[in-house]
Amino acid sequence: MKVMLLAAGRGERMRPLTDATPKALLQVGGRPLVARLIDRLAAEGYTDLVINHAHLGAMIEAALGDGSRFAVRIRYSPERAALETAGGIANALALLGPAPFVVVNADLHADYPFARLRRVLADDAQAHLVLVDNPPHHPGGDFALAGGRVANAGGTMLTFSGIGVYRPELFDGVAPGTRAALAPLLRAAATRGRVTGEHYTGRWVDVGTPDRLARLDAELGRARSA
Repeated sequence: MKVMLLAAGRGERMRPLTDATPKALLQVGGRPLVARLIDRLAAEGYTDLVINHAHLGAMIEAALGDGSRFAVRIRYSPERAALETAGGIANALALLGPAPFVVVNADLHADYPFARLRRVLADDAQAHLVLVDNPPHHPGGDFALAGGRVANAGGTMLTFSGIGVYRPELFDGVAPGTRAALAPLLRAAATRGRVTGEHYTGRWVDVGTPDRLARLDAELGRARSA
């Protein structure tokens, strides 16, 4: 199963840190966020990765190369301007192929067992989402979950973690090279009952602001020196 890492975002909330460094290359505990994530994926058997990029993308390619030092293969899907999540995925479908694939935000930190994603997608589902408890900065959540199916409302709301599995046909209406958000596609598929999900209660950090980055950096730095 191939994995796409989303690294094209400008990281506006991270400025000025992201003025000269792509968000995925910001360091925590002495290593770039994306490098830590690649290590986790490689340890769980994922060796074929696709990374999209736009803002300072050449720096990402220079830092990660072809992936050989991580024992993976990395191919890149460059975007002249960021295409948003669905647009970026649709633009990379030629690299991802016809089978279901995993997509992960390149700037998150989580202890999620990624190997589990190989067997979660139901035959009738177009997507499977990993949902988490609502963090303080997103108290309203994104989706409800009942009986293993994702709904747009009607239950306790949870937050989409940025970890999911998708079938290529979810993006049939998105032409390569066009901007498109992921949420409308997921909400439409959820209305049709075509999205499964799970509630993950383990460690997960959306590293979206300098403050959260600093806290995670301090935490991992303490763990490294212990």
